[in-house]
Amino acid sequence: MATGQLFSRTTQSLFYNYKQLPIQRMLDFDFLCGRETPSVAGIINPGAEGFQKLFFGQEEIAIPVHSAIEAACAAHPTADIFINFASFRSAAASSMAALKQPTIRVVAIIAEGVPESDTKQLIAYARANNKVVIGPATVGGIQAGAFKIGDTAGTIDNIVSCKLYRPGSVGFVSKSGGMSNELYNTIARVTDGIYEGIAIGGDVFPGSTLSDHVLRFNNIPQVKMIVVLGELGGRDEYSLVDALKQGKVNKPVVAWVSGTCARLFKSEVQFGHAGAKSGGEMESAQAKNQALKDAGAVVPTSFEALENSIKETFEKLVEEGKITPVKEVKPPQIPEDLNTAIKSGKVRAPTHIISTISDDRGEEPCYAGVPMSSIVEQGYGVGDVISLLWFKRSLPRYCTHFIEICVMLCADHGPCVSGAHNTIVTARAGKDLVSSLVSGLLTIGPRFGGAIDDAARYFKDAYDRGLSPYEFVENMKKKGIRVPGIGHRIKRGDNRDKRVELLQRFARTHFPSVKYMEYAVQVETYTLSKANNLVLNVDGAIGSLFLDLLAGSGMFTKQEIDEIVEIGYLNGLFVLARTIGLIGHTFDQKRLKQPLYRHPWEDVLYTK
Repeated sequence: MATGQLFSRTTQSLFYNYKQLPIQRMLDFDFLCGRETPSVAGIINPGAEGFQKLFFGQEEIAIPVHSAIEAACAAHPTADIFINFASFRSAAASSMAALKQPTIRVVAIIAEGVPESDTKQLIAYARANNKVVIGPATVGGIQAGAFKIGDTAGTIDNIVSCKLYRPGSVGFVSKSGGMSNELYNTIARVTDGIYEGIAIGGDVFPGSTLSDHVLRFNNIPQVKMIVVLGELGGRDEYSLVDALKQGKVNKPVVAWVSGTCARLFKSEVQFGHAGAKSGGEMESAQAKNQALKDAGAVVPTSFEALENSIKETFEKLVEEGKITPVKEVKPPQIPEDLNTAIKSGKVRAPTHIISTISDDRGEEPCYAGVPMSSIVEQGYGVGDVISLLWFKRSLPRYCTHFIEICVMLCADHGPCVSGAHNTIVTARAGKDLVSSLVSGLLTIGPRFGGAIDDAARYFKDAYDRGLSPYEFVENMKKKGIRVPGIGHRIKRGDNRDKRVELLQRFARTHFPSVKYMEYAVQVETYTLSKANNLVLNVDGAIGSLFLDLLAGSGMFTKQEIDEIVEIGYLNGLFVLARTIGLIGHTFDQKRLKQPLYRHPWEDVLYTK
């Protein structure tokens, strides 16, 4: 066991098993104390590497993350404190691995429930190698104005109220982490504060004992008096009794063992800690308090009287000139986290993204205000979800059914179209699903799939201006623009696209009005008089019918319809549909284990 100080203002640590809040609290304490360097040198997070961003005062810093203890110790040889936030299942193994590193001097084990046999092995190894274990089941420890472990002493507000941002004159050791916070506050009220405080942990076999730390405090010149808080159960306090009787401690010790109320119960009582269970008269709080008093410690008559005993002891030392009370200093202001400040109403921060279609902040995600459970329970389909996320409203069932039909009809058009071809070639090159899909989607544009939006725009403009099919087609011809939605490489006037016929039949049966579609049919009649392949294709059918859906539903204003067409909603429908097919082609090629594609020579015209 170490014989002097465990920590200093330059102490650095390695933090095992990343926990954002306790690490940030350590860094905030560093800043509060005026440290120049952060007390956390590195983070060990098994299976992860890189950096973790945290704050050191106002400055954002990147703390290295290592996947293994050995690598972290090698990278940060000056970090000699190992703060172990592993669960009880792995705390012993990781702690032993840390103790075996030559650079590690102190290991703090936060987890409760570490098997006692494992703890005994850790204690034996640490003592044999002159190293210190704090815990298990500890909140850690603190040297005021210098270094603290994890969540020790709680929030910044509590640290400031307990004057822990600068060193005092009291050494404090306790079994309980929660009671440590109480005593830090008590000591700060009646003395100049603590110099160092340790919570050894409440397990039956703590890695270091109350007397271990009392003897350390006795060797630290800045510590002028010692406060000890024990509890019923175990016999740790008797080693302190022996040290007092043998004259090993020459500084005033104020001690109290809690649990005197246990005698009021008829049966044996188990308090919060594993070790807080009396195993006989000697382990009772009364017996321990009496033994400490007989050995020379200042022992009050009750816990309520402890504060006054500490005060009287401190004041006596001041009168004797053994303590010159520390002058108070004003600590720097810790910048408040933005999220905390916003919640408390202290700041207004502009947002960077606006979302009007979905919200995941509540108990369940909502699409356009409709909870996910309602979507499932009411039997909504894909078309309903599209209507909520794209149009921000629940469209009538015939509208959402039409959307679903469009998705099904446009999902695929064989392996030879440019999008499918690109996807197939990419998949055969061994690329992943997303890469293969994107390679196909990138071909969607004015020549492949992009005609739906253009067809809707031009058909709407012509119909709304009252142009006859003749005027519309001839004006487009004069501008050198092909009529979007008209024309097909394969289909003819006497061999129409079955998909177009299905869409038209559905619309005539269910839509309140099909004025835009009928206008498109009139345009088709005129274009067929020019050439037999100038038929209304599926892009033109969907484009014109979507205009009818928007106008006939009565749920959209003219301005909204113009915006939907202008933004490119309808082309989005083709992208969504074709994604299904392109994913299918990717899986098809992967399943068939097709080799790298090479285009045949005979299909290339080589020219000089």
